[in-house]
Amino acid sequence: MEQIGADISWRVWKAKYRYRDEGTIADTWQRVARALAAVETKDQASWEQRFFGILQDFKFLPGGRVQAGAGTEHNVTLFNCFVMGRIEDSITGIFAALEEAAVTMQQGGGIGYDFSTLRPRGARAKAVGAIASGPVSFMHVWDAMCGTILSTGARRGAMMATLRCDHPDIEEFIAAKQKSGALRHFNLSVQVTDAFMAAVKENAEWSLVFPAATFDGEGEIVMRDWPGYEEKVPCRIVRRVPARALWDRILRATYDYAEPGVLFIDRINRLNNLWYSEHISTTNPCGEIPLPPYGACDLGSINLTRFVNEPFSPRAKLDMKAIEKTVQVAVRLLDNVIDASRFPLPQQAGSAYETRRIGLGTTGLADALLMLGYQYGSDESLMLAAEIMGLVCHTAYRTSIGLAEEKGSFPDLDRDKYLDGPFIRGLPEDIRQGIADKGIRNSHLIAIAPTGTISLLAGNVSSGLEPVFAASYRRKILDENGEPQELFLIDYAVELWHRTAATTEGVPPEFVTVENLPVRAHLDMQAALQPFVDNSISKTINVPEDCPFSEFRRIYDLAYEMGLKGCTTFRPNPVTGAILSGAEESVEAPHCCMLEREAD
Repeated sequence: MEQIGADISWRVWKAKYRYRDEGTIADTWQRVARALAAVETKDQASWEQRFFGILQDFKFLPGGRVQAGAGTEHNVTLFNCFVMGRIEDSITGIFAALEEAAVTMQQGGGIGYDFSTLRPRGARAKAVGAIASGPVSFMHVWDAMCGTILSTGARRGAMMATLRCDHPDIEEFIAAKQKSGALRHFNLSVQVTDAFMAAVKENAEWSLVFPAATFDGEGEIVMRDWPGYEEKVPCRIVRRVPARALWDRILRATYDYAEPGVLFIDRINRLNNLWYSEHISTTNPCGEIPLPPYGACDLGSINLTRFVNEPFSPRAKLDMKAIEKTVQVAVRLLDNVIDASRFPLPQQAGSAYETRRIGLGTTGLADALLMLGYQYGSDESLMLAAEIMGLVCHTAYRTSIGLAEEKGSFPDLDRDKYLDGPFIRGLPEDIRQGIADKGIRNSHLIAIAPTGTISLLAGNVSSGLEPVFAASYRRKILDENGEPQELFLIDYAVELWHRTAATTEGVPPEFVTVENLPVRAHLDMQAALQPFVDNSISKTINVPEDCPFSEFRRIYDLAYEMGLKGCTTFRPNPVTGAILSGAEESVEAPHCCMLEREAD
């Protein structure tokens, strides 16, 4: 039988991952497997065969940079994304950071930045007496740089910008993308603290502050944590605003323009496995990997659709044993990516080697549930999804312990402190004992990425943990010349059901799309998986255009109450636009999957 989604697979492979005279996708898998097995000190041929085995038939999908770059002569990184270093609050520091960003993006990496270190608009610089233009003004410089780099033929760029919820320019940041065409290479997220959420709940005033050393004269001082400082620093209160009004302003902007997203930054740091050695204030462009300065994303996804036996039948079953075996090989493959990759900057290489972070996740969840006879968002689907993620997580940790015994632990491991982290304390006792006895190879192991392009490569399976967008739709993709093409696509599971049922119409009984899925189902799925994810989850909650703002606001309250690390929503709006069009009517896409926004 012809492969499901063969045409889109071939088009995406040819445009993004084919190298020189490779004639088939299997040639690419062989190139990747050989390159990643080459870092092994023994049994290279055996590991090449095992790596090829999980890549074959799209069972495991490494990040796009791995597929495009491994085993080639191109001077590129195999890491999808980076968080860059702290931006020093000076013209010299700002443009040094811009240069680092340009070098990183030119070699294929998306980037994330915390702009909170830049003094607010209107502040006077002590040294030269000039008036500061504020962090948002410099974000436009980064945006122009990204567009220029892309014009040279580099891969499509993506950037994340974050700002603290107590920075004096937070309102300007919130509104920064409300003009059509503004900062289109950026995703924006607000760093929301527990103290701010408490102030919102109490309807209290909220102080907007910046380190006091920036300012001349006297003023009211508070002690605050601030990026770039190891201890709390004296900060000048610039002004005060009602916390609830600021929160509503964030959410109203998101309601109307799909940005900014929200990062629950204190929770991210509290649950960080390396809580004892690093502070996180931003993420990669799509949010699934919170990272310290110069941290890197090493991503890959288990394609769950390839592990469903006898789909759309009463005997349909997920092959958990096969998933477990695939995870065991995938962890080693991703660990080898660290040693096989080039790095744009030496600081990025140092961070990767010190922590050996990887982000193994899943994709095709919604399609797999459909093939098994479950409706996305049902109690049964949530239980199965949690069971799958638990298996992936615990298998990955056990595999990493075995790798540590064979190859050594990551250098930044402090066993006692690592074992005292909240996420690690929640792991099964045999894993905790294994870490205590043998160490662990990778500081972090699990992340759920959006997988936009690699899911198309696999025949248009549903992306990450997202529900199916539509049974069929039109989507723009970029061809090998960088030109957009609009294609008619059918969801992988729906096309498989058509073949199984010998029909060309209709959908399976359990089929549900983002258009008719309750908003709470999105949150429930993310919350079901979060306990098994040590990095984070890229999830976009699609909200109907007619959703009242009062209900929309409740989404974010629930996300915080349910223990999520962040929240991103998409409600159709005139600024962001769409890349998907339904076969009969328009279907909107979340902003993380926009044409210029895909991180893989």
